[in-house]
Amino acid sequence: MDALTTDEPRESRPFAHVNAQHAALYRRVMGAFVTAKRRFTVHLRPEDVREHLAAVAGEAPDHEAVVDALTSLEQWGNLRADPDTSRVTTVEDFHRARYLYQMTREGAAAETALAAYDEALGRRGALQRVALSDIATQLRALLALAGGSDEARAYYALETLASRFDELADNAQAFMASLQRTIDLHDAEVEAFLAYKDRLIDYLEQFIKDLVATGSEIAQLIEQLEGGGADALLDDAARHVSRDAVPDGTDDYVDREFARQRVLWADRWAGFHAWFLSGPSHPSQATLLRTQARAAVPRLLRVVSVLNDRRTGRSDRSADFRELALWFAQAPDDEAMHRLWRAAFGLHSARHLTVDADTVDARDASPVPPSTPWAAAPPIEISPRLRQTGQYERRGRPNQVIDRSAQRRALAERARLEAEQTAAARDALLDRVGETIRLSDVGELDPHAFRLFLALLGAALAAKTPGRDRAEATTTDGTLTIGLTELKDAATAEIHTDAGVFRGPDHLLQVTDLTGEYVGRRAEAS
Repeated sequence: MDALTTDEPRESRPFAHVNAQHAALYRRVMGAFVTAKRRFTVHLRPEDVREHLAAVAGEAPDHEAVVDALTSLEQWGNLRADPDTSRVTTVEDFHRARYLYQMTREGAAAETALAAYDEALGRRGALQRVALSDIATQLRALLALAGGSDEARAYYALETLASRFDELADNAQAFMASLQRTIDLHDAEVEAFLAYKDRLIDYLEQFIKDLVATGSEIAQLIEQLEGGGADALLDDAARHVSRDAVPDGTDDYVDREFARQRVLWADRWAGFHAWFLSGPSHPSQATLLRTQARAAVPRLLRVVSVLNDRRTGRSDRSADFRELALWFAQAPDDEAMHRLWRAAFGLHSARHLTVDADTVDARDASPVPPSTPWAAAPPIEISPRLRQTGQYERRGRPNQVIDRSAQRRALAERARLEAEQTAAARDALLDRVGETIRLSDVGELDPHAFRLFLALLGAALAAKTPGRDRAEATTTDGTLTIGLTELKDAATAEIHTDAGVFRGPDHLLQVTDLTGEYVGRRAEAS
């Protein structure tokens, strides 16, 4: 069970059953004792409690569960157990544990407090139009008593006024809180809310009218009382209460009780005054209540508009988010959720930063901690357009598409002619040079063959390194290879062309056709 049995004196814990494991059963059992107290029944047996639970809920726990609950409540101090000897007929019955239970003073106080708590939470509150009329009536009665000496009537009128005012303030506060919860309730039944809305708006409008009219009258009556007579009435009420004060053994107990009561009544009146009369910088509570009531009407209408939009199928933000949440819940994996997130909210990565496979591999090999300063972090490539213009993409209208067909045909024709010229120059060079020949024996070359010969000769000379007398190079298209060997008795070699005479140290040349097309063409020609 939830309580432990001990032989030492137990400390009373009358609220322990509220947070215990079987709190619902304990509250129902204590409810049976509260009902019995209203019916002037003092003691209850376990079977009486079980019958009450069955009558209230239609079913009741078994006898052992009820006995265990009563035992726990008795140990917490909510109940008192007395031996039940009224039905003892045998020795076995005498030794069997039988108890009569009744509520203790602590248990009764706890139930009273819990009842008040439940009532305060469950109270919806109301804007009491009748209370405004009663307050005005009591103020007129006080105005008629002003200047008199009837302490009892003054006390009764002020006490009635304070009571009605407390009810008005508490109920107004509870009503505005419940009204805000109603406005914020987006999951309410549409039809029920729409029907409730019409009555609620009529109720608010009628209260606002009464608050303006009756509140103005109440403010005028308060000003008249404060102009003369209010202090005397408060003195009469305080004096009337102090006469019934219990003596405490001193001679001035009545004066001290009068001073205490006078302060209490002055505080009440000050709060009453602030409720209906505004100050230079502080609006009255009635003004604030009227403002909140007026603001509640358009808020209600906005809620009605939202509900109508939902009924007609129009989308709103809350419906969109609920639908999006459903899509996230139905996503097959995390990658799909990430794609959905980017598509819904547009929160992409920094697209102006170029991150390719090599960058990712480098970061995997050498991770960069998040705490690394930007100045010390490895650089990231940035779009040149972004660096020049501050924009990743070019703004404005896109350029018109230009037809390049004629240019492409001209380029293709030019490439074909150049290929033919290159092939003819390669054949001419191979015809003149052959397999191995001295540079001075090349003789005269046509311009195309001489240009190809210069390219081969330049590549071979560039590949030649100090200390070596032979160099070798291959054309960029991979069709020819030239070998250049330095001669010991190098004289000056000359090659005559249409553009002039080429002179240089004599070398031994070896040009090789890597494609085999030259040999094939020579075989066909022969």
